Amino acid sequence: MEADVLSDLLRAVRLRGAIYFDFNLSAPWVAAAPESSRAAAILMPHADHLIEFHVVARGQCWARRLGGEPMLLSEGDAIVYPHGDPHVMASSLDLNSVPSIDFAPGLELLERARAVEQLPLVIEAQPGKPAEVSFVCGFLGCDLRPFNPLIAALPREIHIRRSGARDDDWLGAFLSVTVGEARARRAGGQNMLARMSELMFVELIRRHLESLPDEQTGWLAGLRDRQVGKALSLIHREAARAWTVADLAEAVASSRSAFAERFARLVGMSPMQYLTSWRMQLASELLVGSSQTIAAIAPQAGYESEAAFSRAFRRMTGLPPASWRRDRSAPAETASATRGASFPRDSESAMGDLQT
Repeated sequence: MEADVLSDLLRAVRLRGAIYFDFNLSAPWVAAAPESSRAAAILMPHADHLIEFHVVARGQCWARRLGGEPMLLSEGDAIVYPHGDPHVMASSLDLNSVPSIDFAPGLELLERARAVEQLPLVIEAQPGKPAEVSFVCGFLGCDLRPFNPLIAALPREIHIRRSGARDDDWLGAFLSVTVGEARARRAGGQNMLARMSELMFVELIRRHLESLPDEQTGWLAGLRDRQVGKALSLIHREAARAWTVADLAEAVASSRSAFAERFARLVGMSPMQYLTSWRMQLASELLVGSSQTIAAIAPQAGYESEAAFSRAFRRMTGLPPASWRRDRSAPAETASATRGASFPRDSESAMGDLQT
């Protein structure tokens, strides 16, 4: 049975998410979102990286990543910024008037989200006026270190369109349920939204994987390739095994040289580099998530001695295993410490970015 490499990675990098804001807006409005790293310390202190997403529940609006092209989002659409790039959401591309959303400077809106009893925080640009567009916003946190090849393999933005096709029915229904859950504020709702956010991201990755052109390179392209994908599955299934390039090449019915070249071209590193990197990611998971000794973790990471494992771990992370465990084993995040999103009031520059 082959390993599910994508599921392995998402589990190992501790993907977790939540929906933080429920926007109900009437034109004209503009909301400028900075790079997600600005909110990281308050939003998810123990996450290396934040991914931001928006799901449109009603109406239409525009989204534009700084330096990118504007995208029109319609009801049932979702847009994800895997690299946490600054971006703008707006009612129109014609933004000559003062925006109707008066966001406070800095991270004050983030603090407001932390103060509410139950997320998401509802934002209305013009209270009392019928909303023309509604969308929810959230973040997904994950680890980048020691090893996360997925983020680098993703584009700066991914737009999921609700096409109305039969195979899209479930995704459209799923997005509708997500928005409904965000607004129902039922017991257990935040946990439900966290899981739904993660499921949405997994489906987005699967659809992106299916749409890759034949000439695409990167970790996802390697995952899709018959020979390289099988080798990745073998590595993930038996990470502690003393693999050689020749062993992997034989297992995927290829010559050693052809397999090594194909793997490096698609994945961006040699099979042995990938094996070592994946072992360190698994070891980091055990260091933080278990009470096992370093000596017990070493053989699970494919090393015969604690000393050899410690040297390899330090080469990759810059820290010995004990220091990594100490630094990463801070108290678990509380609900109040993992809420919010940041939309600062730099509205004039935000409008300029959108129109540029």
